[in-house]
Amino acid sequence: MATPLRRYSCDSAPQTVEWMSAIAEFLRPYKPLMDAHVVNFFKDRLWELVDEEWMECLRKESVEILLKLPSGFVRDYWPGSLQEFVLKLRSLAVHREPVSHPILHNLHMASLGTVIAQGMNSKKKHEVEILTGVISRIAGDYGAETIIDVGSGQGYLAQVLAFEYHFSVIAIDASLHHAAVTNSRAERIKKHYAARCAENQHLKVPKTVTCHVLSSESLTSFSTAVIPENRAEQCIEPSLVLAGLHACGDLSVNMLRAFIDCERVKALVSISCCYNLLSEESCEKISASSGFPISSAAKLSSLILGKSMRDLACQSAERWRNLTQEIALQNFDVHAFRAAFQMLLEKHFPEVLKSSPSIGRQGKALRRQRFRRVLESHLVAEASDNFPSASKEQCVVEASKPVETEEVEAVVGCCNHFEPTDITCATLDFPSQLGVTDSLGKPDKYMLFKEFSKSGLGRLGCGTLQDADFCEIWKDVLPFCELIGPFWSLRAALGPVVETYILLDRLLFLQEQSNSVEAVLVPIFDPILSPRNMAIIARKTDADSPRL
Repeated sequence: MATPLRRYSCDSAPQTVEWMSAIAEFLRPYKPLMDAHVVNFFKDRLWELVDEEWMECLRKESVEILLKLPSGFVRDYWPGSLQEFVLKLRSLAVHREPVSHPILHNLHMASLGTVIAQGMNSKKKHEVEILTGVISRIAGDYGAETIIDVGSGQGYLAQVLAFEYHFSVIAIDASLHHAAVTNSRAERIKKHYAARCAENQHLKVPKTVTCHVLSSESLTSFSTAVIPENRAEQCIEPSLVLAGLHACGDLSVNMLRAFIDCERVKALVSISCCYNLLSEESCEKISASSGFPISSAAKLSSLILGKSMRDLACQSAERWRNLTQEIALQNFDVHAFRAAFQMLLEKHFPEVLKSSPSIGRQGKALRRQRFRRVLESHLVAEASDNFPSASKEQCVVEASKPVETEEVEAVVGCCNHFEPTDITCATLDFPSQLGVTDSLGKPDKYMLFKEFSKSGLGRLGCGTLQDADFCEIWKDVLPFCELIGPFWSLRAALGPVVETYILLDRLLFLQEQSNSVEAVLVPIFDPILSPRNMAIIARKTDADSPRL
């Protein structure tokens, strides 16, 4: 069996650079695999991108083994090169299990009652309880009284920080609707807390600000202008802490830049998500405000990710290995149906692939609604507490796909998503398949494909086809359907390493600020409950400041 490889460190800038260089060197040969669109699996014979010996080995493995592969599981009878590939991935990916970091030692976490936790699913409650405890400790080290919650959503984090920890909180979000929900919710919570407080105790209620934080400059300007009411008549410059729970895309990066640029911001706690929404520099067009890369060392490495790889970074090995066999098989079947449907469109309706029907956006919204329902009823009920209800960062993750098929993907309601549970939603989008079986009582996959395709054609407004047309396509792809599971699992295994590179780029950006900043990358959530569980925590350093 292959010998496990080394673990890397990011305790210092040189160590982080070494880790990133190792990742970049490893990923480059696999870029065609990561850039591949699974929707074109049959059309482009994508299995040929994978070593033939690997594919022949993995096609014989059970679903349970394939689901463990992204987590670094290997068998000693696999080809040596495959074992080395998986083990190298495991050594390059950041460790996601919560660790015993000093920041988390004896952490005080408020236990959220039913009133303030109303509306939170188990995942969000888990995140908010831990993160508010971390923020409270960081703010306390600086005597900071004001927290700026960036990308505050419906205000869950802001309200706990205000009502339970008694901070002045500014909740920033681009959505006016979110601000309205936050304010309405805060008023209800305020009544509950007011009834418990002494008459002379002043309750702090989060202030909401609706704006687009399009750059670090705008966030810095806003931070500089914020002065709590109780400090307005005093010549005191209060310390600020920036916090972001799954601030999407470039927003997390803008937080880092604002932390550096704004003197009053003394600390930062940032947990990222939605890497697919990141802007990225390219060799042809350089932008100083792009979301990736931001560290000097990463810019020099010239590793271009592209949308497909950034999407892949949203993958969760923990979620994969905790899927049931039934759900996993449905995931793989849906990918096969979608890729076969692409072949059908290419042959009979090529003009559809060149258009962008407006109905696609409606299909996308419907799919997200179904996603929430399925996660709530199917996963939580059957797969125990390991599966939370849907949340914004999961629903935002979109598929890696060719531009010309983006709207088609949304119309069909079944697409090349990287969260496996999202594909489950797509699978259940076709109720007829639940009762379509062959003579042995097993699902009749041809009939499922046929029903899948008819539904898709109907949503796209295409004409009807003869049974022979469906049969011909299915006959062509059937010999290769069993390769989708191995192919998908190998691509999924690369996702955590891509995310690690993005996170290290952000950490290194802070480490490159000489001795003025101290920063760490720490897993703080249960990775099964919350796959995006890595927190970047940073503080301005001076002679009197505490160490992380």
